[in-house]
Amino acid sequence: MPKGMTKRRPQTLAKLLDAALEAFAENGFGGTRIEDVCERAGYTRGAFYSNFASKEELFFALFDRHAERVLERFERQAAALGTGPLTVQDIAAGLADFDQDERTWYLVTTEFTLSAIRDPGAAQRLAEHDARLRVEAVRLLGELLTRAGMRTRDGVELESLVRMLIAVREGALAQSYVEPGVLPPGSLERLFLPALLGAVTEAV
Repeated sequence: MPKGMTKRRPQTLAKLLDAALEAFAENGFGGTRIEDVCERAGYTRGAFYSNFASKEELFFALFDRHAERVLERFERQAAALGTGPLTVQDIAAGLADFDQDERTWYLVTTEFTLSAIRDPGAAQRLAEHDARLRVEAVRLLGELLTRAGMRTRDGVELESLVRMLIAVREGALAQSYVEPGVLPPGSLERLFLPALLGAVTEAV
């Protein structure tokens, strides 16, 4: 990112990010040019390069913005559960909740992940961003399990559990987005996440 900040820069950044999200979702990361993003946002290439060094850097800015919003949503959901004790079913229900923006982000991040698997440098950067998000997810899940009077069983790391929960969500979403009329988002998660959490946790 370049040095310096102007009053209009946050607005410019937001418009570029919104435009990139739309373009990546419609045309894919590989099929989107920087010019396409600029045209959607109403800015020149100069404005783009004043904020991002590359299209990949733009993606990671989108990733961090999305991660922040996801964590905020989970924080709100946790707060909505009140201050009393929780059950595994309560936690699973929160994990199975999705908003309407999830499909757009799924399209964007899935394609980028595939391209990153072919590019070790991009894969490393993606892993670093994933790791930062996972740290917060581990913290939140740990707090919820504590409220439920539960802990992970011996041999089950909380981070590994978070990885598995992410895998379940993403795999289930893939099936839901292919057959939305048959399998609405959250259906498999609501059915199986309580059993998964119950199998790998125990009372304190």
